[in-house]
Amino acid sequence: MTPLQQLLKRLKIPKKTFPIAILGSLLISSILYIAVSGVLDGVLPYYVFKQTAAPVAFALNQLGIHWADIVISIGALCGITSVLLVSFFGQSRVFFAMSRDGLLPEFFSRLHKDFRTPTNGTIIVGIFASVLAAFLPITELAELVNIGTLAAFIIVSAAIIILRKQKPELKRPFKTPLVPVIPILAIVSCFFLVTQLPSITHIRFILWLIIGLFIYYFYGRKNSLLSGNK
Repeated sequence: MTPLQQLLKRLKIPKKTFPIAILGSLLISSILYIAVSGVLDGVLPYYVFKQTAAPVAFALNQLGIHWADIVISIGALCGITSVLLVSFFGQSRVFFAMSRDGLLPEFFSRLHKDFRTPTNGTIIVGIFASVLAAFLPITELAELVNIGTLAAFIIVSAAIIILRKQKPELKRPFKTPLVPVIPILAIVSCFFLVTQLPSITHIRFILWLIIGLFIYYFYGRKNSLLSGNK
């Protein structure tokens, strides 16, 4: 078997290709973001971009390239739509997994008889997201999403350290290197970004967290399959 055939064979193994795909996409995206930021900083002074939420389109418009402004705006709209769809389906699957483990009512883990998808969770998430999008400014929604994502990253990073000490024998298809250095750096970085968000976002996040803990302690904790209570 040639080296190319061996490489192609390895790429067919999801547990090996998924981490490569995730880390590779993050690396490429980071390089592109840095490159675009550098170009924009060369086109206009950095402080000028504080007045706009669409810096690329704004810079092109200032240069008189109005047709590119429209193309960039359409591309950004398509990109936001794809991100919304991924988040939309991802959240419904999170509810499905939590319901299957007993942390949420069984309603969320029921599958459609034909499509075999968690229809109930998808409908609930869709209605909830639509209501929020209709009545809240996009800046406030973005801040809530940011603080929620950063908090999730902090929790996952802390869990890596805890599980590495408590259950070192667990089978890990992808093993985080340089533990605890990398998880600690991730926690510090994410916490710093959290501190840069407005105080009202912190208050909203705390209230949302209290609601989640309330559901866990009064329902999920008693019905969790992992706790052995069922």
